[in-house]
Amino acid sequence: MSFSIAGKTAIVTGAANGIGLAIARQFAANGANVMFADMDEKSLAAELKDKSEDGNMRCFAGDLREKLTIANLLSATIDAFDQVDILVNAARQVVASDPLDADDNSVMDMLNQNLMSALRLSQQVAKRMIKQSEGQEDRQAGSIINLSSIAARRAHPELLAYSVSSAALDQMTRSLAVTLAPHRIRVNAVAMGSVMSASLKEVLKENQDYRQDIEKHTPLGRIASPGDLADTVQFLASDGSGFMTGQVLTLDGGRTLIDPVSAPAH
Repeated sequence: MSFSIAGKTAIVTGAANGIGLAIARQFAANGANVMFADMDEKSLAAELKDKSEDGNMRCFAGDLREKLTIANLLSATIDAFDQVDILVNAARQVVASDPLDADDNSVMDMLNQNLMSALRLSQQVAKRMIKQSEGQEDRQAGSIINLSSIAARRAHPELLAYSVSSAALDQMTRSLAVTLAPHRIRVNAVAMGSVMSASLKEVLKENQDYRQDIEKHTPLGRIASPGDLADTVQFLASDGSGFMTGQVLTLDGGRTLIDPVSAPAH
């Protein structure tokens, strides 16, 4: 079975830097049409400045917490490539929170950013996938991949908001998988351990001891690269995972096998 995504069209959110950018670049390099979506218009423009508008890459800047922005993103993708076959919800935020602070709005903020944006976009993209697959019952209609975290299964007080939003995203993945299965749309997620994202790079600049702590609690002894994650996401996007849906794959170097509660889950 092939893991090829050549000729398919993908929307990748959070694609201005770090993990989302690595996924979008890999998809494009492997022959997919890719819409790079992010709030960071400047970084998107810099990434695609030398790319031809006649090629297989486009960019869309906007706040996906807004419903109108989601509609505009889907329209821009259809205008550019006529269809959408893959959605990667890679836009996410990690913020510290205080579980005892009644005025801390981080849980709602994280649910809006990491859950609701992904849900709304998935709903709209799924409707398009269903429409464009009419009369083609012999092929898959689409694949949706959510980026989650092992924080959904760990109890770290300072990551309450992020943990709650990750756990909710995992359950959203399972629920949508069941709902969309009759339409031949698969929905899966990747629960990440520590991946060298743009935000983690900044943290490690300030605290090298943090790197050692992560590596010590990871059996494979390293932090994952964005490329490690991109490979897994491509597998889920391809027909090679054609009988897999509703799964949350763990990509953590073995960390959750031994991870004590006190270790960070960034």
